[in-house]
Amino acid sequence: MLTPCRRFRRAVAAVEFALVAPLFMILVLGIAEIGRGVQTATMLSSAVREGGRLASMDWEEIVADDDTVNTKVIRDIRNFINAAGLPGDEVTIRIVHADGDSEGETFQLADTDNYLKYCRIEATVPYVKVSTFPYRFMKNRSIDAQYVFRVGRITELIE
Repeated sequence: MLTPCRRFRRAVAAVEFALVAPLFMILVLGIAEIGRGVQTATMLSSAVREGGRLASMDWEEIVADDDTVNTKVIRDIRNFINAAGLPGDEVTIRIVHADGDSEGETFQLADTDNYLKYCRIEATVPYVKVSTFPYRFMKNRSIDAQYVFRVGRITELIE
């Protein structure tokens, strides 16, 4: 049989646990949610970097006749994002000018006037589309990635 002192100590331990457990769970779940955000940002960065690599290479052999280079790059970025486990259809992808007066306008990769110019590839996903938990305290936030590339490629062989 427990003595009154030991019974009192067990009651104090139960009260302490009842006070500390919710705070601990909030901390653990918050860390998990932040980890998901960092993981999503890393995947978006990798996808945009791969899209920029494709945009900067000699793509004439890999783009179908009924397709544009911009469409091919955006489709490849979406495929990369889907393969990483993110909702690729929810991601907004833009290819825009990164320098000069036309900054922010759509950059046409196949346009010969854009040779050796800078373009920026941007990808943005709303945070609620990648959140692990049902509560939406970051519902007005988004995760984005962007890289700037110079469009230039070897188009003819030097003999």
